[in-house]
Amino acid sequence: MTIALRPHQQRGLDALLQNAIGQVIVPTGGGKTLIGILDAQRRFSIKVPRTIVVVAPRILLAEQLCSEYLEHITNANVLHVHSGETKHFKTTKSERIKMFVDMCQTVREHVIIFTTYHSLHRVQESGIAVDTIYFDEAHNSVQRNFFPSTEYFSGHADRCYFFTATRKTSVTINKPGMNDRQVYGDIIARVSAPELVNGGFILPPKVKVIEMDKVDRKSINPHMESNNILSTIDEMDISKILVCAKTTKQLVTIFQTDFAQQLSERGYSYLYITAKTGAVIDGKKVSREVFFETLNAWGKDSTKKFVVLHRSILSEGINVSQLECVIFMRNMDVIEMTQTIGRVLRKGGAQKTYGFCVVPCYSNVGIQTAKGLQKVVDIVFEKGEILDSVVRR
Repeated sequence: MTIALRPHQQRGLDALLQNAIGQVIVPTGGGKTLIGILDAQRRFSIKVPRTIVVVAPRILLAEQLCSEYLEHITNANVLHVHSGETKHFKTTKSERIKMFVDMCQTVREHVIIFTTYHSLHRVQESGIAVDTIYFDEAHNSVQRNFFPSTEYFSGHADRCYFFTATRKTSVTINKPGMNDRQVYGDIIARVSAPELVNGGFILPPKVKVIEMDKVDRKSINPHMESNNILSTIDEMDISKILVCAKTTKQLVTIFQTDFAQQLSERGYSYLYITAKTGAVIDGKKVSREVFFETLNAWGKDSTKKFVVLHRSILSEGINVSQLECVIFMRNMDVIEMTQTIGRVLRKGGAQKTYGFCVVPCYSNVGIQTAKGLQKVVDIVFEKGEILDSVVRR
């Protein structure tokens, strides 16, 4: 099957062909995953057995990437290296990783490994030879626990690429950053957000600040926060909404009010997911697999109204094209804010012309969030500049 690439995707794919290491900077919704997929497909097109590794920040995203890669790659043996559930062969034991790859090499077959930053050291400890490694959401790789394996594969894999919409750099020798050219190479392909907007590939964001009666922090309670979210939903009058809660506690306590009932009376279903609570759909606890299947199905159903709430787990990687609006209940660093904005910029139906980024403003948190949000939109989506998150100490 021939895939028609967008011009910026072709530039990215060409850059991988011309460089053995480097950074590919593409905004959320720009289709950077397909660049890696087609590069891997190209590497697997010869008979010499090769091993490719795909690294994701979370197990859920490793599973999602696996599904996307396997839509196009059919001639490689699949191995998952993480602690999650999968229908494919899975292990976190280094000796079993090596055994799996060695067996495939013996019969001259390719291998593709899907892992997480947390488990990447297991692949390193196996000592296998890696042809190509793709780091997805590569800003995660600078974390102290993850950087040693990142640095190892930068030096030991034949080819090494870092994909992200948002770089994390450092101005101190004590903390790693993506401006370390020895580990991360140069930026070999970069796509700006305005290029994607002007090309009709993503939608422009629109910031809306909803002014509410200001209260001090001590006066804020779950009933007030529940009412403020509902007032925001009423004012926006939009069907598919993402809510970024300030804390897991905030998320849990608003459901101890009549929030769920009020949503139901307005015709909305709801979902939420956090590391502590697990996944819940309309009051019923479900598996993460069911949660994401339902979220995607509801996203594709033009008649379905829903609100999906989280603390941070949905900031990266979810692909629900019909999400129309994100409500910010907390401030974020520039990376998470840029990623979160990107959740609502994917093209949907004809009626979806903007990705709405909404801040209910009733406390100092809301005021600071609104300022930070507007800064990100101005720099990244209006001026088309890279807004790195900088580690200074």
